[in-house]
Amino acid sequence: MAASIEHYQLPLPRIEGGARLLIVVAPYYRQIADGLIAGARAVAEAAGAAVDLVEVPGALEIPSAIALAAGRNLYDGYVALGCVIRGETTHYDTVCNDSSRGLTLLGLQGHCIGNGILTVENVEQAEVRADPLGQNKGGGAAAAALHLIALKRGWAAQSPRGDAAPPRDVIKLAGEIDGPGSA
Repeated sequence: MAASIEHYQLPLPRIEGGARLLIVVAPYYRQIADGLIAGARAVAEAAGAAVDLVEVPGALEIPSAIALAAGRNLYDGYVALGCVIRGETTHYDTVCNDSSRGLTLLGLQGHCIGNGILTVENVEQAEVRADPLGQNKGGGAAAAALHLIALKRGWAAQSPRGDAAPPRDVIKLAGEIDGPGSA
């Protein structure tokens, strides 16, 4: 039973100069969304991060909205919030898989994203996970984004392999680069 397992949470990172987060939420289930937002805002506030919020129609639109915002380079990280509850059709599987895949692809492009889109069997599961005093998945998503921001900034401050300048490898396909026959 999952409720009997104690979960470890990393302490919030210290981010020099603060951070700016964009929460993108699909408020289809308003009460659930409000709990997720409250949890995310509280964690962001505890870490000293500024927060903006936008709403989109559904979970499938969350990755697109984040991609649009990321193209503007206004935010350090993103918090994806929403809830998908299993219904009678396979639409649930499509929404869960494709929203998650979209967020993963954005993360692999270097964007700092915390995924707080709940994928549950029923409303009761969603309520427990969204409750800031319960499992606080909104807060967990904000913390994940903040941790990724801290990692990204930490690695950006380091030079590759500790060298003063990045290595420059030259590939010679044939002959000397500056030799005869060069333009």
